[in-house]
Amino acid sequence: MTDPITARLDDPATAREEGRRKMDWAVQHMPIMASLRESFEADQPFAGERIGMAMHVEAKTAVLAEVLAAGGAEVAMTGCNPLSTHDDVSAALDAVEGVTCYAERGVDDEEYYAAIEAVIDHEPTITVDDGMDLVAAIHEDYPELIDTIVGGAEETTTGVHRLRAMDDDGALEYPVFAVNDTPMKRLFDNVHGTGESSLASIAMTTNLSWAGKTVVVAGYGNCGKGVAKKASGQNADVIVTEVEPRRALEAHMEGYDVMPMAEAAAEGDVFITTTGNRDVIVEEHFEAMQDGVLLANAGHFDVEVDLNALSALAVDTYEARDGVRAYEMADGRRLNVLAEGRLVNLATPIALGHPVEVMDQSFGIQAVCVRELVERGEAYAAGVHDVPDELDREVAEIKLDAEGVDFDSLTESQAEYMDSWQHGT
Repeated sequence: MTDPITARLDDPATAREEGRRKMDWAVQHMPIMASLRESFEADQPFAGERIGMAMHVEAKTAVLAEVLAAGGAEVAMTGCNPLSTHDDVSAALDAVEGVTCYAERGVDDEEYYAAIEAVIDHEPTITVDDGMDLVAAIHEDYPELIDTIVGGAEETTTGVHRLRAMDDDGALEYPVFAVNDTPMKRLFDNVHGTGESSLASIAMTTNLSWAGKTVVVAGYGNCGKGVAKKASGQNADVIVTEVEPRRALEAHMEGYDVMPMAEAAAEGDVFITTTGNRDVIVEEHFEAMQDGVLLANAGHFDVEVDLNALSALAVDTYEARDGVRAYEMADGRRLNVLAEGRLVNLATPIALGHPVEVMDQSFGIQAVCVRELVERGEAYAAGVHDVPDELDREVAEIKLDAEGVDFDSLTESQAEYMDSWQHGT
C-alpha cells in the first residue's frame, strides 16, 4: 500500500494543505505536546524505533505522530474506526518526514484490516493503540514479531477491557500501558472530552436543541458521567441506565433518574450509549420508543445499538440528514441512528472529536509512556500495566505551568506525617 491517501483524493496538494492547517491549529493549543517535542528533538529518544499506531486519524492524533517522529521514530499509522479518519489530515500526516499514514475514511472491513497489516509490515517495536485492534492482529497473525516488540500503550476504555481479558487468559505477550486508566486521561478525556464532543457532534449533526429533552445515558462510567453532566448542563432531563449497582447508586445520588433500559426506552428523546458492551439497546427497546428519537453511540465499537434488529423491524430506511439514518417502523414511528451506530463524536460527517486541550493531556501521557518503554521497557513483564504515577504527574505539571497555575508542595514534616503510621491524633 504505497501512498494510499493521496491516490484517492481529487486534489492531493490542496488536501495536504488543509490537513496541515488543521494540525497547525491544534499545535497552537497543545502546550504539553510542544514541551515534549522540544525535549524529544533535543534528545532523540526514539532513534531506531519503529512505532506502529492504530488510532483515530484527525488533527490532534496527527500531532502525536509528528512529535514521536520528531524524536527519531519511524512512525506507521492507520485508523481505528472506518468513519473517524479525516482524509485531509491523513494526507498531511503522510507527508511528514518519518511518518507513513495508511488511514482512509469510509473503508470496508477488508480495507480496514489491510491497512492494519500495512502498519504491521513495518515491524513495529512499539505499538500505540485505540481499541486494541493492532495488538490483537499482531498476536493472532504475526506472533513472530512479538520478541522484538518492547511494549505498547492503549488509549481507550474498550481497548483496556480487551487487554485485561487477554491478560487474564495469559495471552498478552508483551507489556502494555493502560493509558485510559491513569488520572490525566480518565478525569479529563473521558469526562470532559467524551461529554462535550458527543453532545456537540449530535447537536451539529441534527441542528436540534438539548433544552427540555430527555436524554438517556447508558452506562455511568467516566464517559457516561461526562455525557450526563454535560447534558444536564444543557438543560436536558437525564436518565441513567446501569448494570453495576454502585454506579447506579452514584448516579442516583448525583440527582439523575435511574431505571432499566426497558423502562427508559419509552421515556427518552435521545439515547447515548457509553458502555463499551454489546446489545445495550435491542429490539424490545426499539418497540417502546417514541417517534423521532435519536440513537447515538459514544462507545468504541458499533455493537451497542443492535442495528440488525432495528433493520429487521423497519419497513423503510433513508438518510434523513447527512450522518442520520431514519428507520421507519410499521406504525409510522421513525427512529434515527447517528453515524451508523459508530463513535458519534468522531464518525458523523462534521465530527471533530474531543477538544484540543483535552487531547493534549491524553497524548502527552501516550508520548511519555512511549519514552518510558524505550528507556525502561525491560522492567515491565508481559501484561497490562498502570501508567507510573510520576509520568502522570509530569504531564500534569507541564499543563499547569503552561496555564500559569501554581500549586502547593508538601513540607518535609507533612510528607513525613503522611508516610508514617506512628503519628496519631
